[in-house]
Amino acid sequence: MTLKQLANAPPPAAGYLIDLDGTLMSGGELLDGAGELLERLPAPYAILSNDSEHLPEQLARTFRRRGVPLQAHNIVLAGVAALEEVLKRHPAQRLLLIGSRSLSHHARRLGAHLVKDDPDVILIARDRQFSYAKLASAARGVSNGARLYLACPDTSHPGPFGEPVPEVGALAAALFACAGEVPYEVIGKPEPLIFQTACSRMAAHPADCLMIGDNPLTDGEGAKRLGMRFCQVAPSGHL
Repeated sequence: MTLKQLANAPPPAAGYLIDLDGTLMSGGELLDGAGELLERLPAPYAILSNDSEHLPEQLARTFRRRGVPLQAHNIVLAGVAALEEVLKRHPAQRLLLIGSRSLSHHARRLGAHLVKDDPDVILIARDRQFSYAKLASAARGVSNGARLYLACPDTSHPGPFGEPVPEVGALAAALFACAGEVPYEVIGKPEPLIFQTACSRMAAHPADCLMIGDNPLTDGEGAKRLGMRFCQVAPSGHL
């Protein structure tokens, strides 16, 4: 099903959870039918994404520049959700955050104790400046017993022409290649926490909501775990 087809006849639901990359957007551009779908949904919605690089405010501005009046509270992102959950569980502990400048700035605003070495906790998000030094620091950290969290398990997401864009799982794979298989926890899709966060924001029960996305391994599997319906879409191009 394409976004346009879905926009013309959206299935009834108490709330809609909608994937971002590959469903509504690719390479920073809205896909055909994205604006129509968001405008015509008959109930509250939350964009639920494994994006761990950006902040909701940044993506909301991107949508508004393209004529879609989206607000930050409508967006739930794996990077922010993971950061907030890690800080909730490990307040005041030394955190090695492998992630974007935006996420690091957000962490400091939340009072995180960020370090470059000797961490108590490590969070891996999407980091375009991922380096040997960061990999070495993370490897030392897990070997010394630091708790490890991944913002999401994705190894890539589709770029504008379908090419793979590296994601958190690819960076974590580098860590596991040199440090071995160490215990870790995923916060983003398909794990339940981020779905529950989105449903709570809409004041809707997961079983009454519909997940709309292109990836059955993350969008579909996460919905299934909570008894939520899943609608798989096939994007039909850029606006």
